[in-house]
Amino acid sequence: MASIEKFSAQGLFDPPTYSQGVKVTGAQTILFLSGQVAYDPDGGVACRGDFKGQAREAFKSIKALVESQGGTMANVVKTTTFLTDMRYRAELAPIREEFFGKKGPASTMIEISSLAYPDWLIEIEAIAVI
Repeated sequence: MASIEKFSAQGLFDPPTYSQGVKVTGAQTILFLSGQVAYDPDGGVACRGDFKGQAREAFKSIKALVESQGGTMANVVKTTTFLTDMRYRAELAPIREEFFGKKGPASTMIEISSLAYPDWLIEIEAIAVI
């Protein structure tokens, strides 16, 4: 079983919502998850115009993928979040906390001009170790 330890270095700011670093020892399996978006049952855009709904759907997809391989959200060590508007950042924090708790994994957030479909507002990719 993998040991996952969140850490920061002395003298660095340690953000309350994500980890500066994640140390993994004893990992047997590493999952690289493609960017997850809010799909409807037919593969179209779910929660059109609803950022919070799309964010929850993306995290639910990550959770389902990790659980399908025997892990939990605690096994997620890194996320990269793509936003079409950085103003969504404030709305994202409490939703992220629903899935990861107060101190999430190592994280990067990037604003981009668009995603594969113009109605998607967020895409999240993840790495997990089990």
